Amino acid sequence: MSVSDQPPTAADRGPDALPDGPAAEIAAGYAFRGDALDLGALLWDGVCHPGGQVRIPLGMLNRHGLVAGATGSGKTKTLQLIAEQLSAHGVPVFLADVKGDLSGLSAPGQDGAKVRERAAQVGQDWTATGFPCAFHGLGGLGAGIPVRATVTSFGPVLLAKVLDLNPTQEQSLGLIFHYADRKGLELVDLKDLRAVVAFLVSDEGRPELKGIGGLSSATAGVILRALTAFEQQGASGFFGEPEFDTAELLRTAQDGRGVVSVMELPAVQDRPRLFSTFLMWLLADLFHDLPEVGDLDRPKLVFFFDEAHLLFAGASKAFLESITQTVRLIRSKGVGVFFVTQTPKDVPADVLAQLGNRVQHALRAFTPDDAKALKATVRTFPHSAYDLEEVLTGLGTGEAVVTVLGESGAPTPVAVTRLRAPESLMGPVGSAALDEAVRASEGYGRYARAVDRESAYERLAARPAAGTAAEAEAGSEEARPTEARPSEKDEESLVRQVVGSGAFKSLARSIGTQLGREITRSLFGTARRRR
Repeated sequence: MSVSDQPPTAADRGPDALPDGPAAEIAAGYAFRGDALDLGALLWDGVCHPGGQVRIPLGMLNRHGLVAGATGSGKTKTLQLIAEQLSAHGVPVFLADVKGDLSGLSAPGQDGAKVRERAAQVGQDWTATGFPCAFHGLGGLGAGIPVRATVTSFGPVLLAKVLDLNPTQEQSLGLIFHYADRKGLELVDLKDLRAVVAFLVSDEGRPELKGIGGLSSATAGVILRALTAFEQQGASGFFGEPEFDTAELLRTAQDGRGVVSVMELPAVQDRPRLFSTFLMWLLADLFHDLPEVGDLDRPKLVFFFDEAHLLFAGASKAFLESITQTVRLIRSKGVGVFFVTQTPKDVPADVLAQLGNRVQHALRAFTPDDAKALKATVRTFPHSAYDLEEVLTGLGTGEAVVTVLGESGAPTPVAVTRLRAPESLMGPVGSAALDEAVRASEGYGRYARAVDRESAYERLAARPAAGTAAEAEAGSEEARPTEARPSEKDEESLVRQVVGSGAFKSLARSIGTQLGREITRSLFGTARRRR
């Protein structure tokens, strides 16, 4: 055989060529025909091969995913990288910014030697780019458009999780919500809930629940004490109106790029149970509102659930079942969910089984528990050509073990990957720039100012006065001579006055929302008031 007949070697194929064998087979598993997100380049035997691009098919992002790794391993930059490319493909994104360093998505990145070096290593054509962002804050704390929920729409299941109630107390809280729904008592903020609880253990209110089990004074006391402690943590601002409409998360910018909604959480990072449960409310509300669409060529929204372990810690069996069912079913509504945490063992097995796209950053094995978590993580991956126990403890910052669902729905080969550099600013923007962006947002005028209208607290507080007035009116009617009774014309005028009165409108509104809530409570007991 002549020299010209020899098969080409890696050197003949050029600097981007992959070595024959497992590396080429792994790279072939990521050669998708349709739109895909570029994560980075294949690492094999310690060498980065830009010819082996590791990617995620855009149409598979509603099959959910997991981004995991030890602190400092690069999870936040991975979120930033994925969010940028989703936005560029016209897909809206929701991100929880716990540490306060994701606001840089809105500004072009800074060129430099390290960025150019990384781009060259992974075959990236890096261009500094800012992306359309909307910034939100939980209850108005910190920067961002305030995100509030009414107590009614938040529901008893999620509220019980926040208040750390036991199963018996959670059932009693559900009974309180059931009563408020049935009576049209709107629970807008926490004082409304406190008023209903106090009423149901009073002499006047105790008979109301007698037929369906009642509410013990001891349980009511526990709930009221939990609410008091919750309010002392500054939680009152998270519940109220105007309530945030989660449809705001599905917007695209005028240039067609998806809007990245960034929930700024540094001001409440010392209340992790609160913000993780609020994130679950947002997801449950989306699940409740969105129609079934089946499999799309791209998701309607990708939702990143940061600090996911806080959601699952101490959760009841029923709560975990609700999460599992929500994650399973929301895929068909065009929403992809990525859980972000340190190790896969932080996520229950039934939820983990639904996370087809995996980006696992470095893990450390300094203690026996760490070593156990490392072995458990390795068992969650498909069989691979790598020694994953060794690889996972040796990954550098910005490197990860990746497996995703291919275009056929089958898992791709496990690929150790050097990730691309984000094109937006890797760090926070200045406070002045952030504040300006918030005030310029189209939702600022709708949500910035809290509203406290008539609800359960005011209605219950007015009960004695209303009863006295009604009795006095009845007495005067009986004392009135027959000939002095109003004519039909007068009665018609009186009807118009009553129908036009604020009290009648309030009652009608309550009846309408009562009917809506009883029909539309979701898996988590959440509800959306329909206007």
